[in-house]
Amino acid sequence: MAEDGSATRTRARNRRGEGARLREEIVAAAVDLLEETGDESAITLRSVARRVGIAAPSIYRHFPDQPAIMLAVTRNAFAELDERLRADVNAAGDAPRARLLALCHSYLEFARTRPGRYRAMFGGVWTPDLSTASVTEQDMATLGRSSMLLLAEALADCVTAGCSTSTDTFADAVALWLGLHGLADQRVAAPAFPWPPDIAERLITSLARLTDR
Repeated sequence: MAEDGSATRTRARNRRGEGARLREEIVAAAVDLLEETGDESAITLRSVARRVGIAAPSIYRHFPDQPAIMLAVTRNAFAELDERLRADVNAAGDAPRARLLALCHSYLEFARTRPGRYRAMFGGVWTPDLSTASVTEQDMATLGRSSMLLLAEALADCVTAGCSTSTDTFADAVALWLGLHGLADQRVAAPAFPWPPDIAERLITSLARLTDR
């Protein structure tokens, strides 16, 4: 056990051509640290290297700095979120209203079950200094774009089906996401609050401008 309490192990050397596996192990180690601590600052080149069982300089072959590791972690998290959203929407059937509700509840469930990753994605715990990090403004701008498009498309389908009165589906999708994020965040911040059991449905119905149809 290392001095900081994290597990230390010795990693077998990769065979030639297996560098991609080391990159995946570095990202997986960073994800584990994020979920265990809920703190982006716990992810350092040294802590990740210790978790993987390699010397810290070995990380530079795959990631130039800590923000690059966090970018990979966050991209993977968004890919997981998108996969869950698509799976739950498809399982909801063909009714647009049911599909939108399934997408929103899937988002809330992801936030509940992946708190460390969710905070890095949406909670503002990861804000790299773009003037010094290898991460660019364009890298940051693309994060979450596909998830937002899924939400906007699901809302647009409701409009087409006549079960939403939205006249600006993208703007209302942004408002809906903000509402979902606020609910997810406050459920963590105030778990003892007497949340109404149908609070998610109330929020979704209002912000998505859903009708009774």
